[in-house]
Parts: sequence; structure tokens; C-alpha cells
Amino acid sequence: MSGPSRRHLALGSLLVALCMAPTPGDVGGCGAPAIELGARGFFKAKREVDCRRCEECDVFTRLCAAACDPTVPTATRFEPGCLPVEHDGRVCLRALEAASCEDYAAFMEDRAPSVPTECNFCPAGGP
Repeated sequence: MSGPSRRHLALGSLLVALCMAPTPGDVGGCGAPAIELGARGFFKAKREVDCRRCEECDVFTRLCAAACDPTVPTATRFEPGCLPVEHDGRVCLRALEAASCEDYAAFMEDRAPSVPTECNFCPAGGP
């Protein structure tokens, strides 16, 4: 009986390569370390996006006015126990940029604003 066939060797090599790859959903992904999202920088960037999108979409709410008012203080920290990573912040900002004006109006509604799932870092019930 001869050794393993080329087909078996190729299949074995493929399985080894797949087993060595990062698991989807690993924090940091692609072997990169997870870096905590800086609240000051994130909230500053989000505020700029909010102001610009409010103007683009003709949304006139108190939340939009606050986002565009440089005298209103910008948040500097996340809720206690919430520690999103940089990737979360990038995904959130991209989702806000891509949102329709109808969705943005709902995000900036004064009574019960909605939150895009990509920006819901700290769902109710805690981390």
C-alpha cells in the first residue's frame, strides 16, 4: 500500500490552514489587538457627523441643534461598564454616514430617538 495521495495531502494542508486562521468574531479580528474606543474622540467625531447629517437631511430637533452648537459640551465618557473597541466606533460612524435621511430623523428625534444597532455599544441590561 502506498502513502497518502496528493489529494489527501492537499486536503490536509487546507484543513491545517483553516484551523490556523482567526475565528470570526475574535475581538480585534485578523490578529489585531483590541483597542479601547476613546470616548472623547468618538463623541467629537459623532457630533460632527450628526451636525452635518442634520443639515443635509433638514432635520431640526433639539438634538440636532445641540450637535451643531459649539457651546454645548461634548460627552467625554461611555456609560459605566461599557468598553467598546475602536472597531465598534468605526462601524457606528460608517452606519451613521450611510443612513437614509428618514433614519437620521429617527436617530435625532427629541422624544424617543432610536439608536442604530451598530452604535448600541451598551445594550439595556449592561455589558
